Formats: sequence, structure tokens, C-alpha cells
Amino acid sequence: MSKYKARLIAKGYAQTYGIDYEETYSSIAKMTIVRIFIIMAVAKGWSLHPMDVKNVFFHGDLHEKMYMEQPLGYVDQTHPNLVCRLKKALYGLKQAPRAWSDKIGQYLVTSGFQTSHADFSLYVKRTDHGIVIIVIYVDDLIFTGDSDADIFDLKKLLKQKFKMKDLGELRYFLDIEVI
Repeated sequence: MSKYKARLIAKGYAQTYGIDYEETYSSIAKMTIVRIFIIMAVAKGWSLHPMDVKNVFFHGDLHEKMYMEQPLGYVDQTHPNLVCRLKKALYGLKQAPRAWSDKIGQYLVTSGFQTSHADFSLYVKRTDHGIVIIVIYVDDLIFTGDSDADIFDLKKLLKQKFKMKDLGELRYFLDIEVI
């Protein structure tokens, strides 16, 4: 049985810098940080927990006023010339990765995490039980720390806030095989 996905994608190629968007960036951890993160976890005997965010860019909030034509198949027959105002980011928008990075970053900071000065995609939280560390690479997150209970609680909170898939135990990450 084949599985088909349909996505509404914005015409980001038609966007103009300074008018439709200002910044484009995404939470992409540096490879050096990813390697150090994995090595540290292995050296300390900590488990590595990967998670994947489903439809990652749909979680981001837009700060700019963005409009798009009504999508085919959903055109209002009584008002066919009206446009849709976007409140959430869509795939294709140049600012969609930034909107997601802002959203996850704000959520983690309000949850007690601190951003690392070495890499803005690395978050650290000290708890009564120990430490939890997260590294983010766009829609992939890896958790480690010395408190599996804190990691479990965090994963539960993140699943409630964002649609995420728990990938079990880390095996591969960015062409790095973890054994």
C-alpha cells in the first residue's frame, strides 16, 4: 500500500528580501558540537534519545504580514478573489526555518534551558536530579543527560507542545553511526 502526502507549499521564490522577510536561518548545530555532544554522552555513559519533529515548519509563528492566494481545491466560490493571511509558517517561505527556530528556542528557554554560547542550537538545563542537554539540527533533536527521568519528562512535554516522533535509541545522526 502506497502512502501519499500532500503539503501546502508557499511560493517562497516570489518573496523579496526586506519586504516579505528579513532573516533566514535555522537551528543547525555545528558538526564539531554534534561530535563533542555524542562523545561526551558516551564517555559519561549517558543514553542518547533522538526525536523528529513532524511538519516542523508548520509550528513557527509568522511575525510579518504574509498573504497567499487561495489554494486550488479550496477556493471560496462566493469570494474567489480573496487571499489568505498566514499566521503560521508554511514550507517554501524563506522565513519558515527562522520561525521554527524562534518557537523551539523560546519554548526551551521558558522551560528553564539556557542557550550555549558555543552554539545556539545547544541547550542545557540543570535540574534537582542532574543535567539535560539538547542539540537541535532543524527538525531533529537529540537529548542526553544524567537523569533519564528528566529526559522522559522533557520528551513528554515536547510531545504535548509539538508533534514529535520518538526514534528510540540513537543509531544514526547526520551520517554518524552510533554504536
